[in-house]
Amino acid sequence: MKREEVIKAFESAGALLEDHFIYASGRHGKHFLQAARVLQYPEITELLCGALADGFRDKHIELVVGPATGGIILAYATARHLNCRAAFTEKDDDGGMSMRRGFRLQPGTRVLVVEDIITTGGSVQKTLAHLQERGADVAGVGVLIDRSGGKADFPVPYTALAELNLESWKPEDCPLCAQGVPLLEPDNIVV
Repeated sequence: MKREEVIKAFESAGALLEDHFIYASGRHGKHFLQAARVLQYPEITELLCGALADGFRDKHIELVVGPATGGIILAYATARHLNCRAAFTEKDDDGGMSMRRGFRLQPGTRVLVVEDIITTGGSVQKTLAHLQERGADVAGVGVLIDRSGGKADFPVPYTALAELNLESWKPEDCPLCAQGVPLLEPDNIVV
């Protein structure tokens, strides 16, 4: 899939929002990506995950892992394209990400980590640390959209279907606040 096709999929699903948003980090921005709105459509999810899988078909992947929650559907659908197992990591009590729920991981297992949107890459970094601690052979990381502005950096091969730079501001520096534009919580917007 070309970058433009990925962005178009987000736009057509109402997943690329424009208004005045507060992000999980507390920063403000004019745009918001809501991957769940894209992943509710199986036909679009299949296309996106097929494209993710294409970048790793020759890597002998045995397990696809996605950080919860954004990576769960992606891991399943990408694993289907790679004819292998899928699993997910979730936040643990120590602030990391770990595979629980009885998912087995033999040392040396070839793993692909997938994620919907990378901003800081924190969940993926924590997932990689957990997998490597358990002896996995991580073949790479694949994401739908990288919005890190080139700051995402992983110790394994990394690919993003699209890159999108979305500007954000500290609340005190936000030009939308200065204009009196009401602040919205992105999860409360129904399209």
